[in-house]
Amino acid sequence: MNAHTNKAPTRVLVITGDVLGAKMAGPAIRAWEMAKALHEVCEVRLVSTQASTLEHDDFLVAAVDDSALKKHVAWCDVLVFQGYTISTHPWIRKTNAIVVADIYDPMHLEYLEQGKDASPRIRTKQTEYITEVLNVQLELADYLLCASEKQRDFWLGQLAAVSRINPLTYDIDPSLRSLIDIAPFGISNTPAVQTRHAIKGEVPGIADDDQVIIWGGGVYNWFDPLTLIRAVASMVERHPKLRLYFLGVKHPNPEVPAMRMAADAMQLADDLGLTGKHVFFNTEWVDYDDRVNYLLDADLGVSTHFEHVETAFSFRTRILDYLWAGLPIVSTDGDTFADLIREHELGAVVPPEDVEALAAAIEQVLYSPERQATSDRVRAFGETMRWSSTLRKLIDFCVAPRRAADHMHRESPVDKKFKRAMGRFRHTSVWRRTEGARKLVRKIIPLR
Repeated sequence: MNAHTNKAPTRVLVITGDVLGAKMAGPAIRAWEMAKALHEVCEVRLVSTQASTLEHDDFLVAAVDDSALKKHVAWCDVLVFQGYTISTHPWIRKTNAIVVADIYDPMHLEYLEQGKDASPRIRTKQTEYITEVLNVQLELADYLLCASEKQRDFWLGQLAAVSRINPLTYDIDPSLRSLIDIAPFGISNTPAVQTRHAIKGEVPGIADDDQVIIWGGGVYNWFDPLTLIRAVASMVERHPKLRLYFLGVKHPNPEVPAMRMAADAMQLADDLGLTGKHVFFNTEWVDYDDRVNYLLDADLGVSTHFEHVETAFSFRTRILDYLWAGLPIVSTDGDTFADLIREHELGAVVPPEDVEALAAAIEQVLYSPERQATSDRVRAFGETMRWSSTLRKLIDFCVAPRRAADHMHRESPVDKKFKRAMGRFRHTSVWRRTEGARKLVRKIIPLR
């Protein structure tokens, strides 16, 4: 099928390298929601190169090996991918399909924090590798999607560095929106409805009338749960019914290793005598469809992080769940959501690593007589972040897909650069130690 001339629905293949199942992290959730949104107007298949137990009545969902993936890629008109798909399956770069790269996660910036415990040599080489992986994606894609205008500015710089901002792409669209645009993480198109209590009255040590602060996601090295735990410790004498609940510690993808920060957070809570009394860790990962029951048992959502470049260009997906649940939010300053929280009065924003300021903000928002009004504003803003809205650019593109202007004038835009980049990396000791791209990717898989 020729997607440009036939009126039949575009055939779209969405690929994720994450686990599709009851328990999902950000990359799998995003791929799942993309497929659901696209199937309304396109013929869709969703595949995972890891594992899948999901099913959908209206489109195929499957786990694939390399052989099966080749058949799916040959079938599609448009290929949507994320993460390390191209590096673990390099033959995809020869596809005739129109390619959409989902680069909502700046993985090289994330790894600067994730890899801090590695040796300097390994950390440097892996950072170089991830940057090359992303450069290949930027060179290959006909269309790219990121999470925010701030991220887009960042990616425009990297696109310029790999010569994708050129007379061909510029002359067809000086804004370059036809090359890279915004498709933020979203929230469910249906309202959040609680079907059971999951925290209050259910978790030993948390009563029905306790005030629950929820940490709505994993505990990774670029987050700062330590300042939050210390802030709670400073408040419990004044507010004995205050509880902090960490929603998930163990990542649903078995390839993702535990991170130092999770262990540090649990150790600090133990040292302060808070574990099981005022601070609680769910050591598993909550099912995607069950998380609403945890969120709606909370009174406040928090997101605390450090001041570094990963924060500056991040898009904290856990905050989307707070919007869906109508939870007032307290967040550290420095990222895109901090600006939105201030602008729309969704809670409070505090400086990084400031225990006193964080405790004061929690107290101000959680115990304020205006908390319900704040919650109403959070829900109202959340309406603008439905998946049906945030994925509109992707939907429109797939209905009428097009090659990038600079890809129409050359047969294979990335083969030489890809081979050169991978050739450089294969000569490193990192490649030999990790037995190639796939083994390495398992050590640095994206987590959002």
